[in-house]
Amino acid sequence: MKRRIMTFLLAVCMAVSLLAVPAGAANTAAVTFSDLGDKSTAVAVESLRLLGVLDGYGDGTFRPGTVLTRAQFCKMAVYAMNGSNELGRYRTVTVFSDVKPSYWAAPYINMAAKGKNIISGYADGKFHPDRTVTVGQAVTILLRMLGYKDEDVGGVWPDSYMAEAALIGLTDGVSGTGNEGLTRGQAAKLFLNLLRADQKEGGSYLATLGETRTGQMLVSSTADGPRGAGTALQMASGAVYSLADGKVSNGMLNGTKGTLLLSKNGNEALTFVPDSVGSSKVVVLSTAKATELTDTTGTKYVMDNDTGVYYNGKESVWSEVYSWLNAGTSLTLYLDAGGGVDYVFVVGGGTTSNEAVIIYEKGSTSGFSSLAGGTSGYAIYKNGLPATAGDMRKYDVATYSSTTNSIRVCDTRITGYYEDCYPNPKEPTKITVLGYEFNVLPTAMQTVSQFKPGDQITLLLTEDNQVAGAVAASGNTATGNAIGIAEVSSGSATVDLLCGIQVKGSVSLSASDVERLNGQLVRVSSSRKGGLSLTRLTGGVSGELNVAERKLGSRNLADNVVVFQNDGSGLTAISLSQIADGSVPASQITYAGTDWAGRVKVIVLNSAIGGGYIFGRANYTANYDEEGNREGNAQLSVEYGAGKSTPTFETGYVVRNGDIVGITIVTSGNTQRIGSLVYPDELRNVPNTAWSGKGAVTVNGRTYTVPASVPCYNTQTKSWVTLTEARAYADSATLYVYQGVVRFLEVG
Repeated sequence: MKRRIMTFLLAVCMAVSLLAVPAGAANTAAVTFSDLGDKSTAVAVESLRLLGVLDGYGDGTFRPGTVLTRAQFCKMAVYAMNGSNELGRYRTVTVFSDVKPSYWAAPYINMAAKGKNIISGYADGKFHPDRTVTVGQAVTILLRMLGYKDEDVGGVWPDSYMAEAALIGLTDGVSGTGNEGLTRGQAAKLFLNLLRADQKEGGSYLATLGETRTGQMLVSSTADGPRGAGTALQMASGAVYSLADGKVSNGMLNGTKGTLLLSKNGNEALTFVPDSVGSSKVVVLSTAKATELTDTTGTKYVMDNDTGVYYNGKESVWSEVYSWLNAGTSLTLYLDAGGGVDYVFVVGGGTTSNEAVIIYEKGSTSGFSSLAGGTSGYAIYKNGLPATAGDMRKYDVATYSSTTNSIRVCDTRITGYYEDCYPNPKEPTKITVLGYEFNVLPTAMQTVSQFKPGDQITLLLTEDNQVAGAVAASGNTATGNAIGIAEVSSGSATVDLLCGIQVKGSVSLSASDVERLNGQLVRVSSSRKGGLSLTRLTGGVSGELNVAERKLGSRNLADNVVVFQNDGSGLTAISLSQIADGSVPASQITYAGTDWAGRVKVIVLNSAIGGGYIFGRANYTANYDEEGNREGNAQLSVEYGAGKSTPTFETGYVVRNGDIVGITIVTSGNTQRIGSLVYPDELRNVPNTAWSGKGAVTVNGRTYTVPASVPCYNTQTKSWVTLTEARAYADSATLYVYQGVVRFLEVG
C-alpha cells in the first residue's frame, strides 16, 4: 500500500512561460484578468501572482476552468516553496526516463522529486508530466510540503489524504472528489490555503518563505514607495512596502485583513495573504456608542473599545473614533467567524479609492467595467443604497471596491473658495476648500488644474471624500450639497458634515444668528479664505411622517434615512422606532430633504414631538395667600444657556427653583403651553476619565450619548460654560440623563 501511495505523490505547475512569471522577471504594470468573475478566486490569484506562483495568459485571461497537467502543477509547487533560486542545479539531472533535460519543466520536476521529496513517479519509473493532475494528487503534494508523511495520514488513497486536507482547511472552497482533474481556479484556492496553513510540526507555512506580519490591514496597493509612485503596498498603520521584482498589484487585495509576507531581510513585500475567516459587510450608520453601533436597518453590533478602525487616513480604535461618527456614514464591517466585528473601515466600501469615473450623462455607466478591472458580476451602490444604471446622474462619481465587488457611486459635492493647494495649481495632489485639505486623485488633475487659488470651485467627491474632479461653482448643475450639524459662536464655526468630514472657519454672526444656527442642520459653503457661510435647512418636502408605512406624505423614506430630533439645545439622531406615536404631523417637521430618486433621506423633527424635551434650570415662582395656600397657577420657564430661555408659562406643576427639568412645548393655534414635564436621572461625581471624546460617557458600564451642544452650568461661578470649559474647571461633573442621552451637565 505504501508503494501505491508513493506512486501518486505528483507535482505540478503552470505549463508554458506564459503561465508563470519567474522570480526576478519585471512586471511594471498592474495585471487584471477579464474572466475572473468569482471574487474568492480573483483574490487567491492576485495573492499568488504577486508571489510568482502563477499568472495568466497573454490575452489577458486566467482561464480558471482549464485543467492542469502534472508538470504545470509541479512548477507551481516549486515557486510556492520559494525554490526557484535552486533550479540551476537540477537542469541537467535525469530522475524520470520521460523527463529529459530538454523538457521545459525538467528542473521543476527534478527539484520536486530529488531536492524536496514531495513527489514520486509511477511504478513504470516514469513521471508522465503531460497527464492531468487530479485533486487528490495535488492535495497529497501540498500535505507533503506541510510535513505530513504516509504514516501520518494512513487509510486508502486518495480518501484519507482528502479527509486530512479537509480537517486542516487545505481544501476550503475546493469542491470535487480526489479523482477529478484539478482546474487552474481550484489550484489557486489550494495554494492560498497552503499559505494560510500551519505545518504539521507547528509554525505557519508562510513563515518558512520570509518574514511575516500578521493582523495587517491593506488599505492601498498604489502607495508611493522607493521603487516609484503608485507601486507599493500601504498598511492601515501607515507602513509602506515596495513589492519585490518590480511587481504592481491590481488592487484586488485592498481593504482586506491578513498577513503581509516580506523578504527574509524584511526589505520588500513578497505578497499579502488575506485571512480566510469571517466576511465583510457594508452598512450605513444610525448611531454609534462605546459598546455598540446600530445601522439604519436597526441591526446592532457589539463593539469593543480596542476594535481596530481605519478612519480619516489612519488606524485607530473604536473608543477613540466612535463619538466623531455621524449618522449616515458608510461603514465596512469586517466580521469574525462568530459574527463579531473584528475591524471597521469608515466610508468607502472597504478600500481607499485610487481612481474614479465621473458620470456626465444621466443613466450612463461608461467606465464602470474598466474601474472593476474587467471583473464581472459587480453590484452598484449609490450613497450606500443598491442602485441601477437609471439612478446615475450627471456629476456623480464612481469608484470600485474589490472587497465587496461593487461600484460605489457618490453624489457629494463641496462648493467654496479655493484656498490653497499642494504642490502647485497645475499638478495638485491636495486642495484646500472650506478649511479642509482634500486628497486629489490622479484622475482628477485634468479638471482641477483648470482652477487656481481664489476661484469659486465645486469639488466632486468619492465616497471616501477624495477629489475625483472639479467644475466651476456657477453656470452648471453641480452645486454644493454638503450638509452637517453646526457648532457656532459669534466668530467661528465647526460643521460635522454627514459625509464624514469636519470643516472649520470664521463667521460673523449676530447673537440671534448664533442662537438660530447652533446645533442645527446647515448647508455650508464659502466665499473667502478661511470663512464659512451657513444656511439653516428648513422646509423641503412636506407631509405627515408615517413610520409604519415608511412614508412622508406621498414620498417613500430611503432605506438609509437619517432622523434628527431637536432637543432644545441641538440635534440628536434618533431611529424611527423611537417615535412613540408612529406618526408625526407635518407641522412638527422642520426639514425633510430627498435623494436623487425623490426618497426622503434626512428628516429634522422639532422639539414638540417624540419626547423632544427642552432641558435646563427651572425658574419657578408661585403666589400664596396669607394662610400659605397657593393661589392660581405658578409661572415656569426653563433656562438652557447664556441668554437662552423658554417663554414663561403658567403651570400646575410644582418644582423647585433651580431644579433641572425637561419640558415640551405644545402649540395650539396662536398660543403655547407646557405639554409635559420630566425630571432627568441624576448621575453625580462622574469623573472626566469616563468620557470617550466629546460624544459619549460611560457610567457603571452603561454608555450615554452626549449632544455637541449639551447645556453646561458652573454652580460655583453661576455661569454657563462650554463642555470643554466644564471639563477643564473640575475633575468630575453631575450629569442629567434622559432616554440614554446626557441632557444637562453641572460642575462646581
